[in-house]
Amino acid sequence: MTQPSQTSVLITGANKGLGLEAARRLGHMGWKVFLGSRDEERGREAVAKLAAEGVDAILVPLDVASDESVAAALTIVREHTESLDVLINNAGNPGHFVAPELATAEELHGVYDTNVYGPVRVTHAFLPLLQAAENPRVIMVSSGGGSFAVITDPTQPVASMHELAYSSSKAALNMVTVRYAQALPGIKFNVVTPGEVANRKFAATDMNGHRGQLTVTEGTDPFIELATIDADGPTGIFIDRLGPVAWLQAKSRGEHSLPAALSYEG
Repeated sequence: MTQPSQTSVLITGANKGLGLEAARRLGHMGWKVFLGSRDEERGREAVAKLAAEGVDAILVPLDVASDESVAAALTIVREHTESLDVLINNAGNPGHFVAPELATAEELHGVYDTNVYGPVRVTHAFLPLLQAAENPRVIMVSSGGGSFAVITDPTQPVASMHELAYSSSKAALNMVTVRYAQALPGIKFNVVTPGEVANRKFAATDMNGHRGQLTVTEGTDPFIELATIDADGPTGIFIDRLGPVAWLQAKSRGEHSLPAALSYEG
C-alpha cells in the first residue's frame, strides 16, 4: 500500500512525451506514480527509466478506449492504495487531420473514443479512489484548439488547420471538465494545454512531429501547477504555462475574458 503521507498520481498515456515528463517531475517530488500505458512494453521501459532516476513508479497497462482495460487498471491501482490524489487524463489521439468536407463519423469516433470517452471512462472508474483522498485533483489535457477564442482568432496557426475531429473533441473535453467541476465540488477538475496560447507556441511531441517550440518540460508546467494546488485551489479553469486561456470567442480582437464563474481565481 502507498504510505498515507505519499501523494499518488495516475497518468494516462505516460510512456512517452508529456505524460512521461509529468511522471518524472512529480516522481522527483516524492510522489508515487501509476504510469498508464497502452503499450505494455513501452510502459515497462518507461518505468525502468524512471526507477533508474529514483522515481517510485508502477506500470498500469491502460487503454482508455477499453472498458475492460480501465477496469483492470483500477484493480491494479487498488492493490497499492486506498485513495488517489491526482488523475491526469493525458492520453490523446490526434486523428488523421481529415478536412471537414471529407470527415466521416467513423473518423470522429476514433478520436472521440480516446479524447472524450476515454477521460470519462477513466474518471468514472477512479472516482471512488479520488473521493477517498483528502484533496483530489483531476487534470484534463486539452489543446488551444479546443477553445473557441483561439479557433476564431485568425492570428492563431490552429485557426487555419481545417480539420474536424481533434479540435472538436478537445472542445467537448473542455465542456466535460466544466460539468464535472460544477457537479463535484469536492474534487478539483481543471483543463490544461501544453503550449503558450498568447505566444502561439506548442510543445514538441510525437503528435506534432516534434515541431513545437517548447520542450516537454515547459509543456508540462501547467500539469505540475494544477497537480500541486491545495484545497483552496481553483476548479473549472483552463490554463497554459502562462496563465488563463479563454474558453469562448473574444468580444473583440485581442480581448479574451473568462466567464466570471470560471475565473482563474476559482
